[in-house]
Amino acid sequence: MVKNEANSALKIIPLGGLHEIGKNTCVFEYEDEIILLDAGLAFPTEAMHGVNIVLPDTTYLRENRHKIKGMIVTHGHEDHIGGIAFHLKQFDIPVIHGPRLAMAMLEGKLEEAGVRDRTELRTVMPRDMVRIGKHFFVEYIRNTHSIADSFTVAIHTPIGVVIHTGDFKIDHTPVDGEKFDLQRLAEHGEKGVLCLLSDSTNAELPGFTPSERAVFPNLDREFSHATGRLFVTTFSSSVHRINMILQLARKHNRVVTIVGRSMLNLIAHARNLGYIKCEDSLFQPLHTVRGMPDERVLILTTGSQGETMAAMTRIANKEHPHIKIRQGDTVLFSANPIPGNTIAVVNTIDKLMIQGAKVVYGRDKGIHVSGHGCQEEQKLMIALTRPKFFVPFHGEHRMLVKHSETAQSMGIPAENMVIIQNGDVIELTENSIRVSGKVAAGIELVDTSSSGMVSSKVLQERQRMASEGTVTIAAAIDWSGKLMAKTEIHMQGVVTSIERSLLQKWVQQRIEEILSVRWSEFSPEGGQPADTDWGGLQETLERELARSMRRELQCQPSLTLLMQVPEEPAVKVSDGRRRRTRSTAVAS
Repeated sequence: MVKNEANSALKIIPLGGLHEIGKNTCVFEYEDEIILLDAGLAFPTEAMHGVNIVLPDTTYLRENRHKIKGMIVTHGHEDHIGGIAFHLKQFDIPVIHGPRLAMAMLEGKLEEAGVRDRTELRTVMPRDMVRIGKHFFVEYIRNTHSIADSFTVAIHTPIGVVIHTGDFKIDHTPVDGEKFDLQRLAEHGEKGVLCLLSDSTNAELPGFTPSERAVFPNLDREFSHATGRLFVTTFSSSVHRINMILQLARKHNRVVTIVGRSMLNLIAHARNLGYIKCEDSLFQPLHTVRGMPDERVLILTTGSQGETMAAMTRIANKEHPHIKIRQGDTVLFSANPIPGNTIAVVNTIDKLMIQGAKVVYGRDKGIHVSGHGCQEEQKLMIALTRPKFFVPFHGEHRMLVKHSETAQSMGIPAENMVIIQNGDVIELTENSIRVSGKVAAGIELVDTSSSGMVSSKVLQERQRMASEGTVTIAAAIDWSGKLMAKTEIHMQGVVTSIERSLLQKWVQQRIEEILSVRWSEFSPEGGQPADTDWGGLQETLERELARSMRRELQCQPSLTLLMQVPEEPAVKVSDGRRRRTRSTAVAS
């Protein structure tokens, strides 16, 4: 390992995952090199109309693309790998190291996005050490989480070892038998860990998170009680949970139909890699199970979080083309709502129950356990690694605060830890930790229907249309700045007590007033018709009309002005003949 002779600081910059759940993305920078740890996405709120995916602002990475040497992936959840394909369209990542399952899932995403050639994917195994650039050596340490093939990483830098836990809980009886490599953590603690960045998701909860195996008998009970068709929805990436569901389907003599693209892809990759073992005959297509007795059918779907386009949500909304809920169906929600999704999940459950389904959900049913460790597991992580400095990571603000309190109870001084937000720049040296500045750390919104980014202006326009409605005004104006015809007005979603005829008259009067006062600004006296600034006039009319509506009508709809202007008059050309040029209508 290269010695830190110049006393350079290691910069740690989270671009996502702090004060929120999702879009986990972290930058590690030393001198002229950057490595990335994960690059996830989040899902939009109800106010983000037409937005499908939320990504972190990557301005800092685009500006420093020449420094990027590679990426570390800790596991295959969407909030850790879902943003990579989008980022590769903006900057190259020379190499991405990660677990087999995550790399298999990522390869498909990159192929589909057409960016597979923008990086090299390399799989890692437990205790593998990979070198990235000249300053970083990264060791993969097996941990336990709600997805198979999950890792904690020990990042060896010139100033010391930094351990990032990734998402973790300490499961002593994992479904796949792959136990947390606590021994290796302890070895690093014995040698000396400079800084620990630790998962804070369940920092408010005392005790231990139950083992994933604790779900099995409770699912078994619900399977045995179901007499009709059985629907089960869970996170599509929960390989261990899906494995248990498939085992129980076999035990209870049910065939399985998978509905949801992400679920199909995950199961295919997990079976290829040996994380799910079952015979092909267990799976049957939807058209086959229609003719089977209800008690023989299990439909495994996406949509446990009430996602708009997921299968279970579409079924609940009666929008699925092939599946309808009927009396006697049982639906199991083997997942708890993540923060921000509760209303969507509750609405989905209500709609399913109205249609006659028995819905089993809630923490008291024991059909879901978290993939994140509670306070006692967080204490054990600190006890094993014995870090000099500590940073609570991955969680909302109250979780970070509570985790820092836990760390102080374990003997880490308050001055040796920082609570940060996305974009904060941590400067870490052998003897100090501090927040030294901030980089851009907003959000980037993706409309996947067009594969384009949604700007803040476009989002504001969509929000205004949704909340205030739209007004379209058509006006024809002649060369003298007079209205040539009666203005037309069309409204959608606008609430006003003024009758349409009176509103139309008011709009016409307002346009005439603006033209009488401002026309000379856009068509100077003595100038040629071609000199008229129709674009500037249109912007002024739109701005003044919107302002007047806000003041006089007490509403602020999205306003579009369609402005018809006349043809330019005939002009002489050099041979004495006359020709006519045509101007087009000006529209916003």
